[in-house]
Amino acid sequence: QLQLVESGGGLVQPGGSLRLSCVASGSTLDYYAIGWFRQAPGKEREGVSCISNTFISNTYYADSVKGRFTISRDNAKNTVYLQMNSLKPEDTSVYYCAAGLVWVGPFCDDTKFNSWGQGTQVTVSS
Repeated sequence: QLQLVESGGGLVQPGGSLRLSCVASGSTLDYYAIGWFRQAPGKEREGVSCISNTFISNTYYADSVKGRFTISRDNAKNTVYLQMNSLKPEDTSVYYCAAGLVWVGPFCDDTKFNSWGQGTQVTVSS
């Protein structure tokens, strides 16, 4: 069965960058949509960015991250990335990747994603 592992989180100053990785095992990611979600303490889970399977190639970005974050996939490595630039303190959260077979857009709907990673902490602070 598909398993996902996130990595790449950490502490970064405002304006800095991080690249999160979501590495899959148990199945190829070619046929899966991948979403990046975040949940900060006391807040609901938010869809940050989603990418459809490699044959459709739709993407979504939350308004709060447009122009700063980029989602991409490397099928050869069975990995999806979230490049995060110009980070802001409000980006501080636990970031999760998730996979599903039916998402095509236009919004990141976490009900469409069935396999979840364990999360990686991103902290943006001076």
